[in-house]
Amino acid sequence: MQKPGPKCRIRAVSTRREDPLDVTEEDLALINALQIAPRLSWADAAEVLGVHATTLAARWERLTAGGAAWVTAHPMGDPQKMCLAFVDVECELHRRAEVTRALAAVPEIVTVEEAASNRDLMLTVITGSLQHFTAVASKLHAIEGLVKYQTALATRLHTGAYAWRINVLNRSQLHALRALAGPEAAGSAPSAAVGEPLPASHLAILPFLSTDGRATAAEIARALGRHPATVQRQLNRVLASGVLSFRCEIAQRYSGFPVTCHWFANVPPGQHEAAAEELRSFRNVRLSASTTGRTNFVIIMWLQSLADVMTAELALQQRIPGIELVESVVMLRTVKRVGWMLNPDSTASGDVVAVTTGAPELVG
Repeated sequence: MQKPGPKCRIRAVSTRREDPLDVTEEDLALINALQIAPRLSWADAAEVLGVHATTLAARWERLTAGGAAWVTAHPMGDPQKMCLAFVDVECELHRRAEVTRALAAVPEIVTVEEAASNRDLMLTVITGSLQHFTAVASKLHAIEGLVKYQTALATRLHTGAYAWRINVLNRSQLHALRALAGPEAAGSAPSAAVGEPLPASHLAILPFLSTDGRATAAEIARALGRHPATVQRQLNRVLASGVLSFRCEIAQRYSGFPVTCHWFANVPPGQHEAAAEELRSFRNVRLSASTTGRTNFVIIMWLQSLADVMTAELALQQRIPGIELVESVVMLRTVKRVGWMLNPDSTASGDVVAVTTGAPELVG
């Protein structure tokens, strides 16, 4: 186990705008390309999209400066390698904002959402082990205004938001991008292989990839005071390890799917893999996982409207035999998404609570 490192690393870069950013079809095509190959070079992207590399770089700079899109990396959360937990939180009404800020400052609490019903907040927590999660959970008792929390632990992560796409590119472009994608974009589900823990020297790279998933070895080397060739070797191992999930995120307001809904369901024993496979054909599924707790399956979708909640439920019941939808919860706001603090309009604020450099038991 690695020695504990800094609690968090926060980058503050102002991305707030007085007026909404105009996100064009060309912008969406670039975001879609980076969803498939997050670390794609501008030269390669230019070949696929038919746009000059300099133009693409400038376009990406405009999107990131406006908080409309960003590339990040975070621990995959695969239960075969680490601990992934979903935590419901109840708090005193008049201290909700204070509790939210305190929870969002915890690096292991990667996502914080405000819920419309039956709980105040929903948290996604990723730690190196169950023991590490227990240590994080024990800190919740010290947060004033937090009344109660309840945990469901993931036993299988079937798919995550790294596989979600806005789908604006044609088939030939998708094929070309998949051929160009690096190891950080390989596969649509966590690898079952479990390797050796990453050395501490490699873990030091993780915060840079959290704040910029496209960070180069040269940029990281300058920040760490290391030789670029050394960092390149370390970066290659991190990328190939499968420990990190790389994703190009889009502010939800620009995605065409402004509503987030979580379903807590029961799926018959032995049918979880079949249910997960069926869910992969749903365009708007952001996450599906088997869990412990009151229910044994969680599904998260982005939807076009509240009316689509009922439409989605009907589709789930028709296509997944035996599924029991116990509860649906609409999110009022996402405060923090996989480490990135968001503005009320879902754009990135520029503040990032990065992966801890001392995250224990990360293996590749």
